[in-house]
Amino acid sequence: MRVKLNITEGIFPMPVLMIATYNEDGSVNVMNAAWGTMQARDVVALNLTESHKTVKNIKARGAFTVSIADAAHVEEADYFGVESGNHVPDKLSVSGLTASKAEIVDAPVINEFPICLECRFIEYQDGEYGCGVIGKVVNITADEKIVADGRIDMSLVNAIAFDPYTHGYYKVTERVGEAFRDGIKLKRKA
Repeated sequence: MRVKLNITEGIFPMPVLMIATYNEDGSVNVMNAAWGTMQARDVVALNLTESHKTVKNIKARGAFTVSIADAAHVEEADYFGVESGNHVPDKLSVSGLTASKAEIVDAPVINEFPICLECRFIEYQDGEYGCGVIGKVVNITADEKIVADGRIDMSLVNAIAFDPYTHGYYKVTERVGEAFRDGIKLKRKA
């Protein structure tokens, strides 16, 4: 039997993405955004409203970075979501994390987060069902501690996911299957 629930952000898990930009004065701004995804292999879509300081910065600089939050930094990641860059101009220093300039785009990389996508701003979509910021991924970097045999080992990333039902964070660590292989058994039966 199925139980009826209230309508909420019903897809789980939702990524915990750290969007980093530079403010007008060159200081670092970081926000937590669970409403983000890959639209294509090299295109990021972030459902962010124009009221966010981050969106203003993205439009002004033409660039941003997207980092994957990890379990070791859940407190800092959550802080970047509960505090607004419109009210606190230097959230990074409050968090105790550090940043360096991205290799290709005019945006910061938060050093402590394990994976970072450097993005060039493409457009802002603001229709009734528009998704906000669209960016082209032009570079990806990872902490060497999570790379094995030249590839990211997701079990080492300890990425976190957001649960919109209970407002919890969960670690994403255990591999449970092989994409594009496990289903072949059933395909052969058809």
